[in-house]
Amino acid sequence: MTELTELTAARLLDGYRKGEWGPVEATRAALERAEAIQPEVNAFVRLTAEEALEQARESEERWRRGEPRGLLDGVPVTVKDILLQRGAPTLRGSRAVDPAGRWDEDAPSVARLREHGAVFIGKTTTPEFGWKGVTDSALSGITRNPCDPSRTAGGSSGGSAAAVALGAGPLSLGTDGGGSVRIPASFCGIFALKPTYGRVPLYPASAFGTLAHVGPMTRDAADAALLMDVIGHPDSRDWSALSAPAGPYTDGLAGGVRGLRVAYSPSLGGQVAVQPAVARAVRQAVERLAELGAYVTEADPDLTDPVEAFHTLWFSGAARVTQHLGPHQRELLDPGLREICARGARYSALEYLAAVDVRMDLGRRMGRFHDTYDLLVTPTMPLTAFEAGAEVPKGSGHRRWTGWTPFTYPFNMTQQPAASVPVGADADGLPIGLQLVAARHRDDLVLRAAHALYEAGVASAGRPRPSGS
Repeated sequence: MTELTELTAARLLDGYRKGEWGPVEATRAALERAEAIQPEVNAFVRLTAEEALEQARESEERWRRGEPRGLLDGVPVTVKDILLQRGAPTLRGSRAVDPAGRWDEDAPSVARLREHGAVFIGKTTTPEFGWKGVTDSALSGITRNPCDPSRTAGGSSGGSAAAVALGAGPLSLGTDGGGSVRIPASFCGIFALKPTYGRVPLYPASAFGTLAHVGPMTRDAADAALLMDVIGHPDSRDWSALSAPAGPYTDGLAGGVRGLRVAYSPSLGGQVAVQPAVARAVRQAVERLAELGAYVTEADPDLTDPVEAFHTLWFSGAARVTQHLGPHQRELLDPGLREICARGARYSALEYLAAVDVRMDLGRRMGRFHDTYDLLVTPTMPLTAFEAGAEVPKGSGHRRWTGWTPFTYPFNMTQQPAASVPVGADADGLPIGLQLVAARHRDDLVLRAAHALYEAGVASAGRPRPSGS
């Protein structure tokens, strides 16, 4: 029998069209898998089985009539609990958020999923207000790695990554302000795309400003392209949203990489210490790109580490998101979040604008870089997943999560599209990700190159099974 939780969204939809299975069967399978994995990996803050099955029954009736509603009718999906979803409290991982409320509005990306008939099976875990690169909070506990529950799933979209990796729905919406879809994708062995800023509208606006992106987390690049065809359209509630793309992302997947100019930067010019297993896996994948016809050159972008400027922007955003809280509510916050909020509140307007200047110069330099190269390839992460429940690896000497994510946050500052593609595992079976980066508005190139790696068998849509599943 076909294991429905093993299938991509595209394959599920093909089965619906052929009558091989239906949305109710697929939704039940996803819910059962979610319930099975929850005790060990803690991917969910809420499962909505009754509502999901009702949505699935409505979808099944539409398929029976030959009238599917949209591109994702009947596909089980999950949503990170940062994004508003009508009828479900959005607590953002915080005990300081009151669950009582109207909760009567969808975020733009969630609204597009609903319009296309997707089935919402649950909300996934996040650290408090998505502030760090791992997923744990006093509200919902620790989210663990699907390959080894003693390790972190990464963050801040760790629940979404674990859910997709373990078959609890093939599609999830995550958010990424400094690597938050790419970090957990790399650690959990799935695909994730941080689109060009504004390509996927966001409402309410993030307190982290234009660092924050919404992106697909999926089992492969083809599913991500399908999801982008649904969510990558403007919404009047986001004044910074881009106009509609020129055509479907799915139409451009088959172009391959032949003739593309690829810069391979293994360590950002020696700035980053990369674990040997990670370096080997990424280099082997890059060699395969060359075999597929890409013109590969080892070249580093002019990218002096902008971490202090990023901290100014990020910590200021954290201070803003918690500004309205009273003393009692502040005591409920993650101690690390309280610390960066205090620091963020001390920055002056001039210091903030100086960080904006660093950001603009970084964007200019990357723009010039892409005059020469279509794609930049780096490791997504310099390491594989470390112990769960810690912000930084033990003994690393890092103070904050940005110390071990040097390949991800710079491209939030530049607003470029960037994806993590699973390209192997270390000796402990922990996944390794390769990062693809393109110039702003060239999300199609990122998806096309990633798809080529899947088609060539370099990237794998396989997934681990925890002992409790």
